[in-house]
Amino acid sequence: MLDTFLESITHLPMLTRFALTLAIFLFVPKLCQRIGLPSAVGLLAAGVVFGPSCLAIAPKSPPVAAFFSDIGKLLLMFFAGLEIDITQFNRTRNRSLLFGIFTFLLPLLAGIGVGRMFGYDWLAALLIGSLLASHTLLGFPILQRQGLTDNEAVTVTVGATIFTDLGSLLILAICLPVHSVGFSAQAFAVQLIELAIYVPVVLFGLSALARRFLRRRGDSTENQFFLILLIMILAAEGAELIHLEAIIGAFLAGLAVNRSLKHSEAKEQLEFLANTLFIPAFFLTIGFLIDVRVFINTIINNFGLCAGIVGGLIGAKFLAAFAAQRLFRYSTTEGWLMGALSLPQVAATLAAALVAFETKNVEGVRLIDEPVINTMIVLMVVTSVLGPVLTERFGLRLMRENAATTPVPDVTGVLKQALN
Repeated sequence: MLDTFLESITHLPMLTRFALTLAIFLFVPKLCQRIGLPSAVGLLAAGVVFGPSCLAIAPKSPPVAAFFSDIGKLLLMFFAGLEIDITQFNRTRNRSLLFGIFTFLLPLLAGIGVGRMFGYDWLAALLIGSLLASHTLLGFPILQRQGLTDNEAVTVTVGATIFTDLGSLLILAICLPVHSVGFSAQAFAVQLIELAIYVPVVLFGLSALARRFLRRRGDSTENQFFLILLIMILAAEGAELIHLEAIIGAFLAGLAVNRSLKHSEAKEQLEFLANTLFIPAFFLTIGFLIDVRVFINTIINNFGLCAGIVGGLIGAKFLAAFAAQRLFRYSTTEGWLMGALSLPQVAATLAAALVAFETKNVEGVRLIDEPVINTMIVLMVVTSVLGPVLTERFGLRLMRENAATTPVPDVTGVLKQALN
């Protein structure tokens, strides 16, 4: 009976599968909000349930879903670059850079150490370290709601995102070709030269072309919308031309148009389209790739690796936060808040990990294996829950501390002045 049911749902018409996908996109994120989980976690779980390892409604590599997923992955990284607040970064540039170095290097070293401890070569260990070095500001909307975005510790943490994301992606850019074709001093030098040319061309050249185009053709919402997409795709294609991953180009494209198009109506429309269709498709299709039995066995059989990576990341992020807190003379609560805000590993980490997992050398060996990619999913779930919970807790504590230190106005004196 069960076998007959499972066989029948694996041959659903394409339109029915599409309707089911839309229902997932509609209801799963709302359900996650109710139980306090990020929508990415719910979409991953939905991908596992409806994917080939469970109900098998979706095949392992559906072409349409794969295309949507690729666009979603690029948009995810594009908005990561676009959402970085350049003004805030300039205001606390030196402290942001210093904290960025702390919160980049310590997790990087922790990841390298764990990778080497469990038998991975130096290149794979370096890549594992780079996956831990970035962070996603998942708790920032909580601080916006609490009115703490002007706090200097929060501003410094937000500004540090530029350094951690760029540094992590640059290490990815170096590791991928080295693993694919092997290390060559000449090829490495060429790669650095190509990077030195490509990064300024994207950051400054594409933004200049965009401004020129809008002056000539008009800055209507339609022109801006298609221009944003075109810039992202050109940057992604340019990255692939010099043997980099497309997600690196998409992130740099977001930085390139950060000032000119960040608050435009076209950006809001593209963000709406991305968040309701393409980015959910990215997380859903990652769930399709997860085999539940293999995933559970990986955690059980590689529990030390999971504990080492998750524990190393949490310890390194809070150690970096407390070092910055002591150096900048922030309060203890602000130190905890910096650690909580820089803890989640979601968008950039998962996208980069998937790219590294899919990269093989001439012998067919992956840069990172299945235990690592499954551990990264565990890391995403743990930190995406723990980060916002701790951010809210220490944000509320900081609000109480600020209220306690705010002088109470002399109401009696004001009334006397008013009566006189």
